[in-house]
Amino acid sequence: MEQKTKVQAEARKQDLLITREFDLPVELLFRAHVEPELIAQWMSNPHATAKILKFEAKKHGSYQLESTDAQGNVVFRSNGVIHEFSPNKKIIRTFELENAPFGVQLEVYEFESLTASTSKLKMHVIYESVVLRDQLLALPFAQGINMAHNRMQEILNNLNH
Repeated sequence: MEQKTKVQAEARKQDLLITREFDLPVELLFRAHVEPELIAQWMSNPHATAKILKFEAKKHGSYQLESTDAQGNVVFRSNGVIHEFSPNKKIIRTFELENAPFGVQLEVYEFESLTASTSKLKMHVIYESVVLRDQLLALPFAQGINMAHNRMQEILNNLNH
């Protein structure tokens, strides 16, 4: 099955370009990235429950996310700082997966309205090194982000109707 979220990784470069078109108005797509209740829903899956420990949706705001398994054990925790916050247009933030070897990454999210009911998300993710980026790509990264984006589309479809 073709994955709707496209992950582009050029050889010997330390970044990724991730794109996805959604059957959602851009305002709703943006809300899914800044409202803690919505983030927790689409980041959760059958194996882990996402919790938003902190989320300040503003320039110079910070956030902390946590995912736990069915027994309540922490699977991962991440955090970062928001450097640019333009509603329905752009978010620039750092992202750090705690206790993981990937280092801090810089993420640029661009939200584009295609029609009144469709939008596009463009993510430019920059890693500290090619090695760190390639370690992440060795994991089922593309599959995981596709699953999360599919959940986001489904959850937001229910809100939109």
